[in-house]
Amino acid sequence: MYYVRMDERTNAIAAWLGAGSINLFGRPFAGKDTQGKKLAELLGAPLIGGGDILRSHNEPKEIEAILSSGGVVPHDFYLKLVLPYLSQEQFKGKPLILDAVGRSSGEEQTIISATAESGHPLKAVVVLQLSEEEVWKRFDAAPLEGDRGARSDDNKEVLKTRLQTYRDETMPVIEVYRTLGLLIEVDGTPSREEVDKEVIDALAAFATRGT
Repeated sequence: MYYVRMDERTNAIAAWLGAGSINLFGRPFAGKDTQGKKLAELLGAPLIGGGDILRSHNEPKEIEAILSSGGVVPHDFYLKLVLPYLSQEQFKGKPLILDAVGRSSGEEQTIISATAESGHPLKAVVVLQLSEEEVWKRFDAAPLEGDRGARSDDNKEVLKTRLQTYRDETMPVIEVYRTLGLLIEVDGTPSREEVDKEVIDALAAFATRGT
């Protein structure tokens, strides 16, 4: 269980973040969903996942097929559905934790504009770095861990597609955020507890840089 503990680091992050947003990226099995939940709890922030939003709607069957196969949802459908979500009244004045929202090349500028216009300006992008070799190790170990639930995208062929999609679509997005000075890179290889600490330490350092 993850226990919330507000200290100087988290206070600094909360003060810097305000009602802004943090976007999380990472290869499959990097721990992105876990870190998203922990940050959301720690900062009292809603957690918004692009994939979760898509799955929560009655999307056309072809969209569900794309999601299940690890492919890329058409931009127009994705943006039409996800971006208005950011402006909901229930999120007003709150920080947001985004779970790989806008992970396809070309969507990053729209995400930057949409977060700003909805009152949740993008303050940082955290990338949990994990090698593809380590991804496959975790994939093989996942059935023994039993902590991912039943997911249709957890099979070898789909994982190959997801890794290729990450290389082709998401890595260019990450490079844009690097150029804009928004990127925070954290090694996702160590234990969860170590990654927890590294994420908070990195965000606190980012929040207080120059002070």
